[in-house]
Amino acid sequence: MSHHLFLLSPSDTPLYQLTHYSSKPAQTTTSPLASNLPSWSTSAFAGTLTALSGATSASQAHHAQGGNIRIGGGQDRHVIQMIANASLDVIEEVMRKENAMYLKSVDKFNEWTVSAFVTPGNMKFVLLHETRNDDGIKAFFNDVWELYVKTMLNPFHTAHTPIRSTVFDTRVRASAKKYL
Repeated sequence: MSHHLFLLSPSDTPLYQLTHYSSKPAQTTTSPLASNLPSWSTSAFAGTLTALSGATSASQAHHAQGGNIRIGGGQDRHVIQMIANASLDVIEEVMRKENAMYLKSVDKFNEWTVSAFVTPGNMKFVLLHETRNDDGIKAFFNDVWELYVKTMLNPFHTAHTPIRSTVFDTRVRASAKKYL
């Protein structure tokens, strides 16, 4: 099960992104196409159903330049970024309606659910995930927000520029491992 985190500036410029693969057991879900077919046909056509629905639960490994890159949910990096960018309009709409920082699940695309967190400075934290875990995601967003504020307080970091701190990255990964 994979999680994709994006930190976006108020002008929607990406400042940080993380892909985290959780070792926690995933909940099994059936394809919506499979639910409309008789049980005898779903096993025979499972590959076709998966291809048609665009939803796969297994991660795929691809070999690139001497190393393995895992791509979660059968989606490549560009599709994940497209889903996150497409959800920004929905996040803006929910922000106008709700007066909360944690916006919960704001959008859904195939098997990906988009959760959002907006800081008082209008920074957007966008998380793409496959399973529902509202309490864990909220705690994760709060940790990331605290780490982001600490990074902004660093006199050697310029606001609204990409975050390249290894300490920030290590701590966000530890928080993702803990809560996601």
